[in-house]
Amino acid sequence: MKIGLMGGTFNPIHYGHLLVAEEAREAFQLEEIWFIPSGCPPHKRHDELASAEARLYMCQLAIEGIPYFRVLSIEIESGETSYTYNTLRLLHQQYPGNEWFFITGLDAILELPSWHHAEELLDMAHFVAVSRPGHKIEELSRVFTEEQRKKILTLTIPYLDISSSEIRRRVRHQRSIRFLTPEPVRQFILSEGLYRGDRG
Repeated sequence: MKIGLMGGTFNPIHYGHLLVAEEAREAFQLEEIWFIPSGCPPHKRHDELASAEARLYMCQLAIEGIPYFRVLSIEIESGETSYTYNTLRLLHQQYPGNEWFFITGLDAILELPSWHHAEELLDMAHFVAVSRPGHKIEELSRVFTEEQRKKILTLTIPYLDISSSEIRRRVRHQRSIRFLTPEPVRQFILSEGLYRGDRG
């Protein structure tokens, strides 16, 4: 199967994440998209995170009723630092034969050489660089060799100016987050009192 992977903290998940997943699914004819909330992200302040269980549940709420979207808890269950290398290695072991498409922003792809075991990542999956304001696809040529760029796919999508940090900020200031995230996610955030002090 051709599987798209969406990793991240999803703190919280929002319509921007879902749009990227849907656009990638169509563009590369992927059979499913798997959302993988990170358990112990290496580059995030943990005091800004909702609990892993809450973030996982919000992802499940967000994709409910979409048959080709799936949520995996493998990074949360591992208890280890959530490195992409570890996740891809585990997926190769558990689901041999699948073709993996790791979907992330162009800005993150440009930082890929600094990732854990970066030299091996491009052999483990196709990397999909999603367009971001302020960055151009041409920037890939200054970071990657021609051979490496063959493993990097590019995807230009409609830009939605939605971010998890903006949603958290609006919650702290008691502003509406309706239409920024799926309604079941919005209701869960409010009912559980998430992000009122930027703590989950």
